[in-house]
Amino acid sequence: MDYNDDVKQWEEFKIGDVARFAKTVTDSDVVVWCGLTGDMNPMHLNREYSKTTRFGDIIVPGVYVLGFISATISKLALGHIYAQQNIRFRKPVYVGDTITAEVSLIEKLEDKKMLRLATKCFNQNGEVVLDGEALHYIQR
Repeated sequence: MDYNDDVKQWEEFKIGDVARFAKTVTDSDVVVWCGLTGDMNPMHLNREYSKTTRFGDIIVPGVYVLGFISATISKLALGHIYAQQNIRFRKPVYVGDTITAEVSLIEKLEDKKMLRLATKCFNQNGEVVLDGEALHYIQR
């Protein structure tokens, strides 16, 4: 597949550029993620255990939700390299939640050919469930 028409050049990126990605999390998503990563935390897999905790139910692995940021960065800057992420997990995500990831270009670091990006995920109620900043290398 030829991606050349979809890969932006350094000059095409503008401060304020935004991309979004949304997905409703399913039980299957969580089970597959935990199986792929080996994360067997009962908070993610065992409803009876999870009911006894302060969360009251299974919570979705935070790093799974962070993956939505990666998908969104690819929408904004396809074909380049995700270099760094700082993140704060603010609220739990539950199976059935619809999460919208949003990535905004806040600075172009000319000397390094990197983009500094604001990264956030919101649930269906508009509550921020995670936020942070990322750096992304632009290859050409």
